[in-house]
Amino acid sequence: MPHLISNIPYFKCWVRREFTHNHRKYHGEYLHGLAVAVTSIPDRCLSFQVIFTGCEDEENRLENPHGGAMWARIPITALVADEPLDEMPPPLPTHFAQPWDCSSRNFEVMALDRTSSSPWLCKVDGEFYTGKYYMTVDYTGTEIADDPAQHKQSHILELTNGKFKGAIVALPNNRVRVTSPAMWVTGKGAPDFIPSQWLHSAEKHDSYMDWETTFDNLYNNENTEK
Repeated sequence: MPHLISNIPYFKCWVRREFTHNHRKYHGEYLHGLAVAVTSIPDRCLSFQVIFTGCEDEENRLENPHGGAMWARIPITALVADEPLDEMPPPLPTHFAQPWDCSSRNFEVMALDRTSSSPWLCKVDGEFYTGKYYMTVDYTGTEIADDPAQHKQSHILELTNGKFKGAIVALPNNRVRVTSPAMWVTGKGAPDFIPSQWLHSAEKHDSYMDWETTFDNLYNNENTEK
């Protein structure tokens, strides 16, 4: 399990150029890149390892200084999907792009098979958008990450409609809904859920003080009768 950085199913993207220049200039400009890895640092949003391609300047591609350059820990808010867009989306504040910060340095990246093909419904800043699923980041190893009432996953998605079309977001389960017409009917309205505060464990039960119960193995009765 990664402690800091992990390979991901890479995706092409545009990087808001001001993030590569300490936000001092280049606002409204973009560099093309490949997001190839993700980093999880507690109390920060997810960040990505990006390899720049130089594709933003086709006329001077051979002289482009950015091709092959890498940048670690580009925040998710700097990324825009490499898709045909009428215009680039406005910047998303971090608390909209990823409502919950990373809860641990220990995490896993997984592309969930049964969620990958159909659009997702995504709630961002109180509005609903459709999204294209990329992958999921899950966390462990801290009190927050492993508390059933506080645990959050980060589903990384590309918004595919609306004013933020093209933005990359990382949303928890209670800000998304998965669609799959062949597998289920997508529900309407809020599910009647309450976060669980229970820890489920076998060995804390009183029966574990009784060795005969604890070691009641498959053929235990037969061995006793003999």
